[in-house]
Amino acid sequence: MGNLKEDVKDTWLGLYESFQDRWNNFIQFLQEAWVLLLLLFAGLMVVWWLADPPPPKRVLMVTGEVGGSYEMLGKKYAEYFATKGVTLELIPSRGSQDNIARLSDRQDPVQAAFVQAGVINPAGINGIVSLGSVAFEPIWFFYRGLELKESDFHELGERFKKILGMKISIGSIGSGTHSQAMHILKATGIEEHTPGLLSLPTAQAVEALIQGQIEGVFVVDELDSPNVQKLINDPNLHLASFQRAAAFARLLPYLEILPVPRSSFSIVRDFPPQDIQLLATTTRLLVDDRMHPAIQYLFLEAAEAINGKKSFFAQRGEFPSFKNSAFPESDVAQRFEKKGAPPLMNYLPFWLAEFIGRMFFLLLPFLAFAYPILSSLPNYRTKRVRVRINKMYGALWAFEQELAQEFDLARREDYLQKINRMETEALKLKVPKSMAGDYYALRSSMDYVRNCLSRGEQPYQVSADFEMRIATDQAI
Repeated sequence: MGNLKEDVKDTWLGLYESFQDRWNNFIQFLQEAWVLLLLLFAGLMVVWWLADPPPPKRVLMVTGEVGGSYEMLGKKYAEYFATKGVTLELIPSRGSQDNIARLSDRQDPVQAAFVQAGVINPAGINGIVSLGSVAFEPIWFFYRGLELKESDFHELGERFKKILGMKISIGSIGSGTHSQAMHILKATGIEEHTPGLLSLPTAQAVEALIQGQIEGVFVVDELDSPNVQKLINDPNLHLASFQRAAAFARLLPYLEILPVPRSSFSIVRDFPPQDIQLLATTTRLLVDDRMHPAIQYLFLEAAEAINGKKSFFAQRGEFPSFKNSAFPESDVAQRFEKKGAPPLMNYLPFWLAEFIGRMFFLLLPFLAFAYPILSSLPNYRTKRVRVRINKMYGALWAFEQELAQEFDLARREDYLQKINRMETEALKLKVPKSMAGDYYALRSSMDYVRNCLSRGEQPYQVSADFEMRIATDQAI
């Protein structure tokens, strides 16, 4: 039992002394190499800040008309961003074309926008990249009066002429609704200047149709939007079916076809009274190409969490979708499509995951540059101590030469004081244990010269013996 205690005690003392020795060496190393380490750290911080700055904590995003689906969707994104410590500030706009104009302005601080696919030709627009589509936007046409057939919208006949005389709202100029309505109407041969086509804001047009002031309204919005729900729940209104949806989708490739089964909007009302087809555009999530990659990942994660759920028209995981994007796809979106979000973002808070990921990719090239310096640091202190010891050997050798050539017995006390001062300087040296032999060899050489002076021996004898001793020490 006693032996066991002694063994444990000896082991503990050995570990403690080893740690204390390493710690002392480390402290001494920091004291001597702190300037070099500080320069390396400063270089790392400069490269870290300039090459890949941290993501902003505030992002501006334009949505759409107040009370519209884009504003509702933007609020969901803002809530998601808030859980990650980022403020997503939402700015209302007149619609998709207004959003594109602001996003393409390099002086505008706006960095993200919801935009309907097909509202504008992206040719000639630079600085905008796509993070994919995040939702379907059905194109609805509600009307009053007798229920019309699809042929009434496409055949040149008496009924077609009757429709041309109706007051129909096609959305305010610059809005996504106006753009989509005109694409469809032009495909059927109806031009924008046709009498009866009104450019009313969506909310105003919906109220006008419900009150009987107009006969029809185009609305491009989600099923759950307040405007669409008002129209669906009014029993005096009818919903047109696009029976030639495949033809429209072929002519306008950004359009999608959405089947709507009979009674799926209301079983009680049997609405719609038959299976119908709707045309739909999609909501594109567009961003400034200068947006920080981490914020782009955050948008994509929000899209996956919010828009990736199953809905009336979309299957689970269908959004974000990266097909048929008219704008260039972001590099971040391409990586997200193939590999998803960086793994760290699934397990760590956003800022911590982003910091670790950024530092990892930054340190790789930095270490390639700094490795030769870092690898030389362990020998840095040894080399510095060796240089000092050799310098003292040189001073001792010069002193010995002085004694050999101009020795004056009357000045022996001066000689002794000089060798004492040299030894005092040697005592100030802080050396690692690995160089203890060199250090004490220097001290022994100084002590040897002092003893020779104290005994009054001939200097040339001291010189010869000392030179042999120095040669032996240096060989070791």
